[in-house]
Amino acid sequence: MAHHQILIVGGGAAGITVAAQLKRARVGLDVAILEPSADHFYQPGWTLVGAGVFSLEDTHRAERDLIPSGVHWIQDGAAAFDPDHNRVTTTSGSAISYEVLIVATGLKLCWDRIAGLTEALGQGGVCSNYSKDHTAYTWEAIQDFKGGNAVFTCAPMPIKCPGAPQKIAYLADDIVKKKKLQANVIYATATPGIFGVPVYAAPLREVVKRKGIDARYNHVLTAVRADKKEAVFQVTEGESSREEVIPYNLLHVTPPMAAPDVVAESPLANGAGFVEVDQFSLQHVRFANVFSLGDVSGMPNSKTAAAVRGQAPVLVANLVALLDGQPLEAAYDGYSCCPLITGYGKAIMAEFNYKQEPVPSFPLDPTKERWSMWFVKRKILPALYWNRMLTGAQHERRFMPGVR
Repeated sequence: MAHHQILIVGGGAAGITVAAQLKRARVGLDVAILEPSADHFYQPGWTLVGAGVFSLEDTHRAERDLIPSGVHWIQDGAAAFDPDHNRVTTTSGSAISYEVLIVATGLKLCWDRIAGLTEALGQGGVCSNYSKDHTAYTWEAIQDFKGGNAVFTCAPMPIKCPGAPQKIAYLADDIVKKKKLQANVIYATATPGIFGVPVYAAPLREVVKRKGIDARYNHVLTAVRADKKEAVFQVTEGESSREEVIPYNLLHVTPPMAAPDVVAESPLANGAGFVEVDQFSLQHVRFANVFSLGDVSGMPNSKTAAAVRGQAPVLVANLVALLDGQPLEAAYDGYSCCPLITGYGKAIMAEFNYKQEPVPSFPLDPTKERWSMWFVKRKILPALYWNRMLTGAQHERRFMPGVR
């Protein structure tokens, strides 16, 4: 049986970032990443693929080129967790033992929870930026749209990058207005409001009003009738609910999301299927040598790639403390960031913590739409992701004058 001092399950943004920071903290640590995919994608860039700004290849790198120096890459997936015996079984049938386990598998996309969606996706104007196989089709569908209803959905929380469903609606609305089409842009979201953080929800409501977007709340997409070009929603109104059918000419879908089955069905999961960790220390509440970060972790934070930059230093500090027999004193404050694109050339850089307080990285009012934040989203953040985040560098906010 193979053995590693630290085993990281998942080689996405969270897994590679924490591996790189561990090796920076202690170069002699024996760290392995269990990850089956040979490809790595910068998923925050897929909104801009769907908007015709990036190509899919702009968001792609080979996984082998991103594995930190000195870290072992096991190109396999996890089939079962056995935390009582400090062991993970892989999809190929091998077993790996560990001293410390880090779970960073990310989420799974549940396309099949929406009737008819799997068959409809990628044709007939039905698209999604959440799928690497279909995000380029979003741009094609927007270009081909000639008018009528352009419907953009948002699934029930939690989902990754919860601002993304409305970003593409704002960008598509810009195209609609530029072409002077006779169209209705509808944002049908399962959430009760436009955004979960009140200080940023206020300016977004003004954006919706200014653009004339038809925002419909508490709308959960349940079915796509591709033959009739109809989207079916279950709408909650107080204690009652009803069905609503919206005809579409363009339909952008955000699928429901969940923890992967291998996590949800394991002893590591909480009642919702996510890894049951303390929201501050990131240590498992029942297995002291297990940690988790990223989208699969059970913290009540917004699930974004940026959140990993707040989580990874805390996890590393507490993991090293555990190895040294010291108290776990580092605490994650819930930091997350959602660059809320409100149109071509405009964005609100929404950074916040568990308390839903703004924690801006720039000495500017973070609730304002700015061209500069569009530039950061388009040019700066991808470069930081590839060249700093995945190499284990700390958040750049410490270099900004006037920022705590």
